[in-house]
Amino acid sequence: MSDQVKLQRLLKIKFKNKDLLTEALTHKSFTAEHHVNYDNQRLELLGDAVVQIILTRYLYDRYTELHEGNLTKIRSALANQDTLANLARKIDLGNYLLLGKGEIELNGQDRDSTLSDAFEAFMGALYLDKGLDTATEFFLKILEKEYPDPSILLQTLNPKGALQEYTQSVGAGVPQYRIISVSGPDHEPIHTVEVLVRQKAICQASASGRKQAECLAAKQALQMLLKEDSTNE
Repeated sequence: MSDQVKLQRLLKIKFKNKDLLTEALTHKSFTAEHHVNYDNQRLELLGDAVVQIILTRYLYDRYTELHEGNLTKIRSALANQDTLANLARKIDLGNYLLLGKGEIELNGQDRDSTLSDAFEAFMGALYLDKGLDTATEFFLKILEKEYPDPSILLQTLNPKGALQEYTQSVGAGVPQYRIISVSGPDHEPIHTVEVLVRQKAICQASASGRKQAECLAAKQALQMLLKEDSTNE
């Protein structure tokens, strides 16, 4: 049984045009070594657009209360390299890629950029072979299992904004940030910052920059406050 047959059985998808699947799985390093006249870059371009339209409609329908700015932020988080590489790993896509020897030696089948590109290429191939409805069903099945509530990603994208939105919603005003200390060498200082809600210190965090430390502190504070809320319910 060929690898492509195994992949189709694993994913419960049967391509009518097997050449599309082969193209989607072919990395440019394989093309260079084996002198074939295709790779997955064209399908990657198409797949990127397919993923974008699927996500846009999905988020538009699911989060009717969110405005365009937040919908765009969530879509960007779901369509970025890290997320798509994660989805590719969930379907074991790396083990079915056609790579050159050099890429294999460098563990290219597990590189985020390679996996992300291959996932988009696969989505492009699936769209051409099965249409948008099938591509949508396939994509959302994987996505919803890994990210059951994508709106939570807003907390990661802008933790300070998410914390302020929460504290204001419960009548606690605007969080304040205070530098506790700056340590380490001048060329690489470590900032320790605490976040205060209602003038009470909630938690503190350290990072190489003040803004980064504030974001980490805000993220931790929001998690603590949400946990307290769920406990008190």
